[in-house]
Amino acid sequence: MAQDNSLLISSSPHIRTKDKLPVVMWSVVIALIPAGVWSYFVFGISAIITIGVSVGAAVLTELIINLLIGKRITVINGSAFLTGLLIAYNLPASAGGHLPIYIPIAASVFAIAVIKLAFGGLGQNWMNPALGGRIFVFFAWTRLMTSGWAAPMSPDVVSSATPLAALKFNAGTLPTHLDLFLGKTSGCIGEVSAAALILGGVFLIIRKIVNWEIPVFYILTTAILAWIFGGLNASTPALFTGDPLYHILSGGLMLGAIFMATDWVTSPMLFKGRVLFAVGCGIITVLIRLTGRNVEGVSFAIVLMNIAVPLIDRLFRLGIFGTPGKEKKA
Repeated sequence: MAQDNSLLISSSPHIRTKDKLPVVMWSVVIALIPAGVWSYFVFGISAIITIGVSVGAAVLTELIINLLIGKRITVINGSAFLTGLLIAYNLPASAGGHLPIYIPIAASVFAIAVIKLAFGGLGQNWMNPALGGRIFVFFAWTRLMTSGWAAPMSPDVVSSATPLAALKFNAGTLPTHLDLFLGKTSGCIGEVSAAALILGGVFLIIRKIVNWEIPVFYILTTAILAWIFGGLNASTPALFTGDPLYHILSGGLMLGAIFMATDWVTSPMLFKGRVLFAVGCGIITVLIRLTGRNVEGVSFAIVLMNIAVPLIDRLFRLGIFGTPGKEKKA
């Protein structure tokens, strides 16, 4: 006779979903495939090699640690594969193999061993592991992570600047909005095509794996602030003259807002908390882009807001069963 799990008494959490962890993880991987395919057409085989090395290092690191500490093998659930894939998507598409192979390996090993497993494994990490790995190699090998960008459709040519760098420092000709949307620009492997990322995001929202409010409010906040303050860096500085569309289609905003800020473990549980989290990400992103030495702020914005998630969840929490109101302040 089949057991009726609805009658079991157990500890929290009591709100469950029929989707199993591997289904969720592999669904996100599927949603990222269009961006990966496009990266091959734009940057060539070097992008695929970086993806393969990064994914392989992440999966192998988790497998080795599982075996060393005697835990059950968790690589089949797809979380390590997804972490390695997102790390590769956040690495530069560099000309002529400019990016050494040890960089994606180091990023993946750090993400899995330090950010994820050292804190207890999936569900216990305090920041997005892929972003943790990316930030680690950014500070360890800053020059390699910020120079030698591959020009689109010509991986043997080095581009002088990414779109955000061209905008901030008036370095070269700015790509058109259409080129930004399609992905005919220099940049990190998985971030260049807004169209491919939006396609994957719509798939995840329809599957109810991603909540719409974080991507929408993150992108909207960035657009509004870029419109208000973005023109202050132009030759004729003035408020309300920035190009919001350029900012939301450039850099890692789409990749970060859709696929990393929405990580279940490191984002708030309730609607108001997710809105506050997304708005905070947008504010920090624009602040770094417009005033910092670094031209991109998405990774740092999401990680800083990851740190604030426990406080946000204390600010907005569900009321005790039987009390009025769906959400209650701490």
